[in-house]
Amino acid sequence: MTALADLIKARIARQGPITLADYMADCLMHPTLGYYATRDPFGADFITAPEISQMFGELLGLAIAQAWLDQGSPDSFTLAELGPGRGTLMADALRATRGVPGFHAAAQVHFVETSPVLRAAQAKAVPDAQWHDSVTTLPDQPLFLIANEFFDALPIRQFTRDGRGWRETTVALVDDTLTLGLTAAAPLGLLSHRLEDTGDGDMVEICPALPAIIGDITTRITAHGGAAFIIDYGDWQSKGDTFQALQANAPVDPLATPGAADLTAHVDFAAIAQAAGQTATPMVPQGVFLERLGITPRAQQLAQTLTGDALDAHVAAHRRLTHPDEMGHLFKVIGIAPTADTPLPGLV
Repeated sequence: MTALADLIKARIARQGPITLADYMADCLMHPTLGYYATRDPFGADFITAPEISQMFGELLGLAIAQAWLDQGSPDSFTLAELGPGRGTLMADALRATRGVPGFHAAAQVHFVETSPVLRAAQAKAVPDAQWHDSVTTLPDQPLFLIANEFFDALPIRQFTRDGRGWRETTVALVDDTLTLGLTAAAPLGLLSHRLEDTGDGDMVEICPALPAIIGDITTRITAHGGAAFIIDYGDWQSKGDTFQALQANAPVDPLATPGAADLTAHVDFAAIAQAAGQTATPMVPQGVFLERLGITPRAQQLAQTLTGDALDAHVAAHRRLTHPDEMGHLFKVIGIAPTADTPLPGLV
């Protein structure tokens, strides 16, 4: 076990079982023992799209630039990324958009990141960035934002349908071992709308922090202009158990080593759309989105200078990002625009 496990056990022994959201928050965000506070996990435990190929960040950057042009090229705007990892995506986006007249002069790069380890890596990739602990402190001006694999790392609550009520998943302590449990069944207004599409035994997950974050982004974009591109794995409306842990690029028991494994859950894109209201675009698979942005012509262009193993890796990266059997269908994309009829590249 880990030092954080001892703290969590003491907490449960003192106050009783805790919610899955509380457990995830401790594991991921504890200021000294949490997963993201103590390491750079990229490559070691998982790999994200920007680390697979430069094409991902390039195309997102060009999509943002096109949205900026479509909205009249505001002369000062926030170019933000939530959970920017090592800063790879933003670095690729900025490189791809150097030729867009006025774009870099108008852009102010802001990162929403709490990990000191990752902030240090981001500062090397994008030296002029400014950092925030949350979206609430971003500047009040046009906001063009990317969130790639950000919402999947936010703590979730998990509920199992039981008659007309719900039983919440908890983390309990049994014989000094962390164990998942369930509360007694009770009605829950928060999930009253899910009684229509679930039956006994069905599981639903909710992300408590999601509505406020999406609401803040939407308010800024509708007030000042801009666009948000949200990319993550998940689907339209949560159903089923998707809580998981990864360590060394392999699934592990999420209760085994608190603070030493990445904990995630699939994102409910219907919840994003509901929080964004009429300014949300339709959800599309990542593969469709990238093809609409021109990933295949870009891949062919890059391939002209490659041979041997480098070419094989490049072809594999293109497939991994776009093919339905890989990230192309599992990952989805949704946008937020100033109005329902504002065009966003790759989405509407």
